Amino acid sequence: MLPSVSTAETAKIIDGRELADAVKRELATRVAELAANGISVRLDVVLAAGNPAGSVYARNQASMCEEIGIDYRLHEVACDADSDCVADAVQSLNVDPAVTAIMVHLPLPDGVDTMRIQSMIDAGKDVEGVNPANIGGVIYGRRTLVPCTALATMRMIEATGINLVGAEVVCVGASTIVGRPVAVLLMEAQATVISTNVHTVDLASHVRGADVVIVAAGVPGLVTRDMVKPGAVVIDVGINRIEDENGDRRTVGDVDFESVSSIAGWLSPVPGGVGPMTVAMLLRNTVAAADHG
Repeated sequence: MLPSVSTAETAKIIDGRELADAVKRELATRVAELAANGISVRLDVVLAAGNPAGSVYARNQASMCEEIGIDYRLHEVACDADSDCVADAVQSLNVDPAVTAIMVHLPLPDGVDTMRIQSMIDAGKDVEGVNPANIGGVIYGRRTLVPCTALATMRMIEATGINLVGAEVVCVGASTIVGRPVAVLLMEAQATVISTNVHTVDLASHVRGADVVIVAAGVPGLVTRDMVKPGAVVIDVGINRIEDENGDRRTVGDVDFESVSSIAGWLSPVPGGVGPMTVAMLLRNTVAAADHG
């Protein structure tokens, strides 16, 4: 349970960028230690050509990998590649002993079976935790090579210092890469967990009693002040691009930040919250995939 109810008028912000920077500093030290022992950390990424957002992300990834000493390799497939072509690219990385980590950028070309491709990734090199074997590992309490956003969410909750044993937690959204694995990780932490979905009746009544709320529904501003318990920890996983009254595009979360910040004890912002920590957890998984000792 929360040790006490916050009486502050403004929630404490869970700074994802600051937490991510701390993780990256730790990883840089570990990468250097591995290199000194002759172990190279290498991330190979498959990207479909003609994906502007993916290309920007790939460049940012390359920069971050260079920053902490990870060897980054990008492999582009044609924008009209079929499933066999993408599968061949993944399989060639699976069998290459120099490759220690693999990631496949989405979306893949039209007609390519995303689940088939993700299931093909060698479970020991799957740094996004999308192979069903790694998703299933969450059930056994594993915290390595499991979905990055779920790991990021847990690290941000733990950064608040809350005692999760017996805490009431509500996960709003039940996706396979966030809502479900986070719920299981929280169960492993001995929290009392409620998982909601689009069919949940009276969502507000569930959220209102929670010490911790994780919102990953993909609905801008879904959770508002009147739904949140005073002093609660609120983690906003949503990333939505909306157009404001001036016609400008901006990024917002699934939580109405302005209103919820006046009642929550802790709140993660969007942007600057779960996003940077998810990248940090991807890098953490990348190092872990190469680190067998």
